[in-house]
Amino acid sequence: MSARRLLVVEDSKVIQRLIEVCLRPADIEVSFRDDGLAGLATAIETAPDGVVLDVGLPEMDGWQVLSEIKRRPETSHIEVLLLTASADDEARRRAAEYGARVLAKPFAPDDLRRAVTEITAPREQSAEPAASSESPAA
Repeated sequence: MSARRLLVVEDSKVIQRLIEVCLRPADIEVSFRDDGLAGLATAIETAPDGVVLDVGLPEMDGWQVLSEIKRRPETSHIEVLLLTASADDEARRRAAEYGARVLAKPFAPDDLRRAVTEITAPREQSAEPAASSESPAA
């Protein structure tokens, strides 16, 4: 079985390094992009198994990238994990509208590894995006 492929769109080199170290034990091939436009272009070109997407990005913010990924037929199947320091109920609701998950910064390495493993897991059916493991806010 080949390694799962993950695209990380994050402008902070420190967070990129942290993600790289957190995912080292997993069998996941990770590539990084520093801004939203480059991240979107790479998602379209390579169709990775999953995308970790910072919300606060230069050129094109994470919400715009997420919208474009989910709008395009060639990328709509890609699972997305949003990283944000503002993981409030509104951000979680908005992400859920796109079938995306949210992980708050700062994050625990095990939480990141678990979430990435879930979004990059092989799908038996791709008819519907995987539901978030979190229950919606009441």
